[in-house]
Amino acid sequence: MNKVDLSCRIAGIEMKNPIITSSGTFGFGKDYSQFYDVDRLGAITSKGLTINEKLGNEGRRVYEVEGGLINSIGLQNPGIDTFMEKYEEYCGGINTNIIANLGGNTLEQYIEGAVRLSESEVDMIELNISCPNVKEGGMAFGIKSADAFKVVKEVKSVCKKPMIVKLSPNAEDIVDMALTCEKAGADAISLVNTFKAMGIDIYNRKPIFKNVYAGLSGVAIKPIALRMVHEVCKNVNIPTIGMGGICTWEDAIEFIMAGAEAISVGSASFYNPCAPIDILEGIEKFMIEQNIKNLDEIRGII
Repeated sequence: MNKVDLSCRIAGIEMKNPIITSSGTFGFGKDYSQFYDVDRLGAITSKGLTINEKLGNEGRRVYEVEGGLINSIGLQNPGIDTFMEKYEEYCGGINTNIIANLGGNTLEQYIEGAVRLSESEVDMIELNISCPNVKEGGMAFGIKSADAFKVVKEVKSVCKKPMIVKLSPNAEDIVDMALTCEKAGADAISLVNTFKAMGIDIYNRKPIFKNVYAGLSGVAIKPIALRMVHEVCKNVNIPTIGMGGICTWEDAIEFIMAGAEAISVGSASFYNPCAPIDILEGIEKFMIEQNIKNLDEIRGII
């Protein structure tokens, strides 16, 4: 069998291949080791971490819909300090890149979180700017470019790890948002996060979720996510990680052809725990069949 080069580079970090697992869908990695060797992946992304422990949202948290999944988990996590104290328990022994996803509800929380995680063993930090800014009435930091610029610039000034900024598809202008984050110092961009959605219980005549609105992921969002990734990749000069409804190796190839340096698998892992490794093997087989020596030959060709 011919050998192909699957390696890629994100913010100066070498990755053995472009397959990353999305935040909130893979725990801290070890749970999936019962299905396959997690070391084979290019990177894994932690559950969203916050300064203090969060118990998550009350009421129903997951609601399956045709073509996807709506979730209202609420960033349940043990808190950054506990994560760092129990790093060996959570991530120890995993021989691939670890990306810590960082959330917060104020600029100060983001800054403090970045300072603490900079002292951890993780390889990169993914800044989730889809979190609600409690000081501004709950609007996410990632909706308006001016707000995003401030938080990215401030966090980058204290962050000692390569910093990925995760974009919300609910931004007013996704391209302007990406360019703004790049200007503010982001080392890479990941997109898209979940789309704002809702469900209604028609028999009880009330919203499915206590918070009314929640995040839609899965197959249904893929064509829109793909379009956004393509638009962003044509305008920024930093690496982009594409995500949103990637369930098959064909989906992954599409995102790479749209310009993504790497891709992230999320909801697919819930119904197929082996999805990330299936996608990796599918990409490798496709490259061999198509006589593609490395991904740069097809990256961004659309």
